[in-house]
Formats: sequence, structure tokens, C-alpha cells
Amino acid sequence: MSEFSGATLLITGGTGSFGSTVLKHFLQTDIGQIRIFSRDEKKQDDMRHDIQARYPEYASKVKFYIGDVRDPRSVSDAMPGVDYIWHAAALKQVPSCEFFPMQAVKTNVEGTDNVLHAAIDAGVKKVVCLSTDKAAYPINAMGISKAMMEHVITANARVAADRGGTVICCTRYGNVMCSRGSVIPLFIDQIKAGQPVTITDPSMTRFLMNLDEAVDLVKFAFTNARPGDLFIQKADASTIGDLAKGVQKLFGDTGTNIIGTRHGEKLYETLMTREERLRSEDMGRYFRVSADNRDLNYDKFFVKGTVHTEAEESYTSQNTTLLDVDGVVTKLLSTDYVKSKLAEQ
Repeated sequence: MSEFSGATLLITGGTGSFGSTVLKHFLQTDIGQIRIFSRDEKKQDDMRHDIQARYPEYASKVKFYIGDVRDPRSVSDAMPGVDYIWHAAALKQVPSCEFFPMQAVKTNVEGTDNVLHAAIDAGVKKVVCLSTDKAAYPINAMGISKAMMEHVITANARVAADRGGTVICCTRYGNVMCSRGSVIPLFIDQIKAGQPVTITDPSMTRFLMNLDEAVDLVKFAFTNARPGDLFIQKADASTIGDLAKGVQKLFGDTGTNIIGTRHGEKLYETLMTREERLRSEDMGRYFRVSADNRDLNYDKFFVKGTVHTEAEESYTSQNTTLLDVDGVVTKLLSTDYVKSKLAEQ
């Protein structure tokens, strides 16, 4: 029997790409109930009808809760009977967070705190929160809000551990291919419209992870979590230029249009900082970064000899395996979205 047998799993932001992939992985298992918590009734209605059409015998397992992580009452109302939470609700678009940073704070920071307080109070067993590479050395409002979110997670994990209750951990990953708002669906739409694909900077590098791998990372964190742990998946990367060429190799070459970097964009992604790498554990496909569990009594600690606070380098999309165009094509073909779009042609 799995740990999910008969259990109730709550997914915040559950109508997004991540939540849809979780349903694909879990709906036909012996899980007891999956609760979808989000603020968009239209997306919930679309998901409800899709599940009823594709999985009629399992549709009763999915329950929908209208609410917002910014609203503590609506979060608490969804908690009774929940065993586990995967917290995916967030504002994720870099430019919109750059222009409306307080909205990012309210959802990504305060919203996460609301979820974790409600989980602790309700006696939820485990919570896995989803973060982003942009939280490592953040230079934009979205990344800064996610970095603060990670600190909120660590602080609440300490509180929960002191009470001997909820285990709270975090995952961090780069761009999820074909997720809502990502660049690959945009490239495909532009090609189908006969337009050139728009590239910000061809030399930019980005990690490439598909939605199934994102769910696998969260499942691994769920199984191996200690309070406050951060889990990172080792991932391949490519330049944006080669990513565009890979998409065009599959869907047709309509040319490119370089439009320049957007507000707050990085040249490359960092998944693990030098400071984190020093206290990381290599677990095969994943890194575990343990929480710093010292308290405020700094005078209790002393170190003899050289103090090391940083590893030699961070883990970035520049120093991981860089895929060529053919490698990008293979990676693209691992996604359901690309395969379905090719089938439409």
C-alpha cells in the first residue's frame, strides 16, 4: 500500500498545469480524494468536465474548492480531513510581478504563510511547497517574492517540527516545459500562424524539465522530506536559440525575431546557490539542501580554523548538461503537449 492509499491530497493552484499532471498520475490510483483549491471558477468548471469525460469512474474522487490563498478563512475551510498538501498556487509571470510587486507579495509570501498556518493548525501530515530557480540570487520581484516564500517555509517548518507535527519542505525547479505561460506553446502558436518566433536573447540558457518530472520531484520530496528540506532536480538545459530551433525543427521554420530581454530576466538560471551547495546532499537525480536549524543563540557556536560559507560554484543552466538542437527535439517529444500538437497537424 502506498502512503497515499485512502488519503486526502489538497493541491493549491490546482487548476494549473501542475495540478492537471498530478491528476494524470494519481486519479486512477487508490488515493482517497484530491481537493483542487483555486480562485478561478471557469478553470475549475473546465477541469471538472474534462475529468467527467475522460475518467467518469474516478471523477467523484476530485472535489473543488473556490478560494484564494490570500484569504485565510477560505484556506482553513478547505483543510478539514486533509492528510497532505502540495502548494502550487503562485503568481509566476516575471513581467507582471515586476509591475505589480505587492501582488506577488500577497500571493507568494502571505499566501504561503496562510496555507502553512492552516496546515499546522489542522494537523496536516506533510506539505510540499513549489518554488522556482528565480528564488536563487533573485534579481526580479517574482524571484524576490519566491525567495521570501522559501524563508517563510523554513520558519514554519521549524515551528511545526518543535510541535512534533506537520512536516514542511520545499522543491525548486526551473522552467517547466509547456506549462501555462511558458514559451514553447507561444513558439508553436506563432509558427502555426506563419509568424516568426520571438526570441528575447538567443544566448540565454534555461533548464528544461517536463511536467511529469516536476511531479516526480514533488513525489520524491514528499517521500524523503525532513522539516525544512529543499529538493532540487538535476536537469538538462539549452540556449533559447537552440530551443527555438528545436521547436521549428518539429513544426516548421518561420524565422526568428529577436525582441530583447523582458523586465527582470536573467541571462541564465541558478537552481542552487554556492551557499546552498556547501550543505547539499547528492541523492542521485536530486539534491537535498538541509535547513539551517541553528537558533538565535549565536554565542553558543564557535568554529576553529577556516570558515567555509560557499562552495566553489553554484548549480546553473550554464554548468549543467547543455543540449544541442537534436537533444532539445528529444526533450520536446517527451511532453504530452508537443505530441498532441504534432498529432493535430
